This record gives sequence, structure tokens and C-alpha cells, in this order.
Amino acid sequence: MHTHDVDQELVDDAAEVARIRCRGDRHTMAAAARAADGRIVTGVNACHFTGGPCAELVVVGTAAAQGAYQLKTIVAVGDRDRGVVPPCGRCRQALLDYFPALEVVVATPDGLRAVPVSDLLPHTYVWADHQPDAPSHS
Repeated sequence: MHTHDVDQELVDDAAEVARIRCRGDRHTMAAAARAADGRIVTGVNACHFTGGPCAELVVVGTAAAQGAYQLKTIVAVGDRDRGVVPPCGRCRQALLDYFPALEVVVATPDGLRAVPVSDLLPHTYVWADHQPDAPSHS
């Protein structure tokens, strides 16, 4: 696994959003992402019996609504001081599809590290390969 230094400001912002904005069972996770232009975009999940988006996916949509179409790094933090939480499988796939070069902050035995999203989802399905007029990777 390739690891890199962590964007601590990003982790701190996500932790602050989790502490202040996550209340009750509807919002239990916060996420923050650094856009290519340096901006930080935050969001919280929206739990609902029908499913609902994870905090990471809320950030992807919020970033696009703000004109930030390229994200460099993302982190999710749980409420009640749970700390950094890795993305679920659905988020890993979506993040890889949207931002193949994205780094994700995760907790490791050696502390927080930023790892390529592709390291979190080896041998993955490649969404682009199954789109009309997609170039072949063979």
C-alpha cells in the first residue's frame, strides 16, 4: 500500500463538522475533501430507512455544486469522537470512478495516512470500460 503524509487541516475540518453538525441518528458522519484549487468542501451523511448518501458522496455533490470538479484528498470522521472512518465499499467504488487519482485518509497501525483510492479497491470493476465509446484497456 502506498501511503503519504496526511492533510491535517482536512482531518480537523471533518472532525469539527462531525462534532458540531452531527446530531442524532440522521447525521452520524462528516467528510471533508480538498479540491484541486485548495478549497475544502465538507458534508454530512443523511441516514434514512431507504438508504441515503454517505458523507463522502454528499461532499462529491457539494463540491460539484460549488464548481470544484476535481478532488485531491478526502477523509470521513465519525460523530461522538469516533475518529477517522474508512469509506464503505459503495463509496470506494464511486470515489474511484469520479476521481481515480484521489487520496483517502485512513487510520493505520502507524497512525493516519493518505492512500490512493485505488489501493482501497484492488482488482476493481472499471465503470468507464463499460460506457459507450470507451477506449479499450486490453
